[in-house]
Amino acid sequence: MSNFLYLFRGGHEGWTELSQEEKQASMQIWGKWMGELKENGQLLDGLPLAEDGKVVEKKGEVITNGPFAEGAEVVGGYLIVSAKDINEAVELSKGCPIFDHGGNVEVREILSMDAH
Repeated sequence: MSNFLYLFRGGHEGWTELSQEEKQASMQIWGKWMGELKENGQLLDGLPLAEDGKVVEKKGEVITNGPFAEGAEVVGGYLIVSAKDINEAVELSKGCPIFDHGGNVEVREILSMDAH
């Protein structure tokens, strides 16, 4: 088994258009999907990220407010899941509710420092 990072990108525009009731219903769908991953021993960690932050460049010589990317590129959160390979990790990601709001999931294997 390997660990994989799901980076959730985009979907913010679709989310902001929802009513409060629709947002609550969506959060229940997220909870159900993540709960199933956890019950199966596949969800290891994960949280949403704040919309604002800082971008640090040139060893701290340049610090700007951000990130300011196109809406589809903004990373809104992450999960770490366990899967036998990237194909299984991709299959698990297909149940993600972010697709309902126009977002996407980037799936990346987490390597150990020994692997390099």
